[in-house]
Amino acid sequence: MSDPYNSAANRSMQSLLNDSMVTTAFELPGHRITRNLGLVRGITVRSRSIVGNFLGGLQTIFGGNITIYTELCEQARHETYRDMVQHARQLGANAIIAVRYDATELMAGLTEVLCYGTAVVVEPNRD
Repeated sequence: MSDPYNSAANRSMQSLLNDSMVTTAFELPGHRITRNLGLVRGITVRSRSIVGNFLGGLQTIFGGNITIYTELCEQARHETYRDMVQHARQLGANAIIAVRYDATELMAGLTEVLCYGTAVVVEPNRD
């Protein structure tokens, strides 16, 4: 199976894809889509450590935000987002639309986090 993250890339568009060109919407205001390059994604599988479970358990006693789990979730989302953007750059995209996150518990303490969207090439609208 080939690795989409390490395939030959169209380097000319890479620098144009930044966070302002990634959206959950189906279009990018001020731009028109000229090419659809398909689905891009980033995926990670995370587990909680024994120490993390212990500290999280202690925090639940006092209620409120369970910061150790919040940090774990944020790290997983950041990692999958970064991988999705890298995948889009390698396809030659300069934008990603319809971005979504999904998480699935594979087994107790083991969670898959997925970030996905549609890689596109856009041009500024000429008004």
